[in-house]
Amino acid sequence: MSTIIDIANTVFTPLINLGAAPLMTIVLTVIALFFKVKPTRALEGGIKLGIALTGIGAIIGILTTAFSGAMTAFVERTGISLNITDVGWAPLATITWGSPYTLYFLLIMVIVNIVMLAMKKTNTLDVDIFDIWHLAIVGLFAIFCGANLFIATALVIFIGVLKIWNSDLMKPTFNDLLNAPESNPMTTTHMNYMMNPVIMVFDKIFDKLFPWLDKYDFDAAKLNSKIGFWGSKFAIGIYLGIFVGLLAGQTPTQIFSLAFTAAVCLELFSLIGAWFIAAVEPLSQGITDFANKRLKGRTINIGLDWPFLAGRAEIWAAANVLAPIMLLEAIILPGNKLLPLGGIIAMGVTPALLVVTRGKLIRMIVIGAIELPLFLWSGTLIAPFVTQTAKAVGAFPSGLSASAQISHTTMEGPIEKFLGYLVGNASQGQIEFVLYAGLALAAYLLIFIWYARQMKKRNAAYAAEKEQKAAPSVANGNVAHAEAK
Repeated sequence: MSTIIDIANTVFTPLINLGAAPLMTIVLTVIALFFKVKPTRALEGGIKLGIALTGIGAIIGILTTAFSGAMTAFVERTGISLNITDVGWAPLATITWGSPYTLYFLLIMVIVNIVMLAMKKTNTLDVDIFDIWHLAIVGLFAIFCGANLFIATALVIFIGVLKIWNSDLMKPTFNDLLNAPESNPMTTTHMNYMMNPVIMVFDKIFDKLFPWLDKYDFDAAKLNSKIGFWGSKFAIGIYLGIFVGLLAGQTPTQIFSLAFTAAVCLELFSLIGAWFIAAVEPLSQGITDFANKRLKGRTINIGLDWPFLAGRAEIWAAANVLAPIMLLEAIILPGNKLLPLGGIIAMGVTPALLVVTRGKLIRMIVIGAIELPLFLWSGTLIAPFVTQTAKAVGAFPSGLSASAQISHTTMEGPIEKFLGYLVGNASQGQIEFVLYAGLALAAYLLIFIWYARQMKKRNAAYAAEKEQKAAPSVANGNVAHAEAK
């Protein structure tokens, strides 16, 4: 493995020194060409990714610069030590892709996925190349905490295999939520859905103890329509700016400046986020064509990024309600030092809630509020690693002081970050951490196995329900045909 990393360093260090945007432009273009995407389309995707990374970095810089003074004043006035800045996901993606280990983990997971397909252990071809960083950062964090490359690789493969299996388990639910036919190829291997097993535990508790709450559930599309402007992303940015400005004791002029800056940034987060999807579209199509030619006669699902579900109103309605809850929890939660900013729109939380609850909005909000502390604690835990690495690769936001720490509130895979921490420390031979890591990995696997069984039962029940609904239609069609004769 050391030889592979040495080769990767030799080949990629000059590219890494160019910066994250040029690096990813080149990497994505080359991979797309490998899958026989037309050169112009391959280059188009690569350039779009570079533009998206640059755009997100610029918006993060504006947001962190605007909020740094208010956050400092807020901490001084309240005595609450929320001294870690939430810079959103883009800097974390940048520092992760700035490491040659990420390219190594990408290669490993491509091989694992191909082997699983060849052995018919999965029907999903993962083409969500960019989001490998969610998994890679777990391996990088384990290395930061003391693991060697072999152990970090084993951890990445362990989580990656479960992640791919999860995409198969969720496929019928995606068809249901999208009202799509069985031939629909879309699924996802995104890390945020690895919260599904924990969410399902609470969903089952709801089934046993609080099933009566479901009768008070409401239609999210109608709620968003009624809320209108007041629930929009830029309105949430204004609320956030006013809230932090008041807590910081700023003047009205400063408060409104902060509020409108936050509004612009939160609105642009969503806009620029769509550029990443457009950037990988040529590569996704190339891999799809490759699979169709080489794997004829077999159904292959395509693992995309999560936003193909973004049209479901429940995702945004739950995020709107969870935003103020997240701020409150951040202030009162013991052990948390992270103030939500870039992650205030809880996109690392709500898609998984939608899949497990199948859009039951009350359950999404309640379970979301229960699991948010995991994200806050995880963000606090990983902050030293993120800060040190960001400085090393030149991705540390310029608007912050050199002594500040950065992280992300709703970063996907909070449980996996704790696993990386435990495994990394256990690698140092500390008996206490070896025990904790062993128990944590066993619990993680057992809960996933239980979850997989529940999903298979639910999928079977869903298929039977569809057959029952289809049966009367078929019968009626036969009767009509007979009468016509």
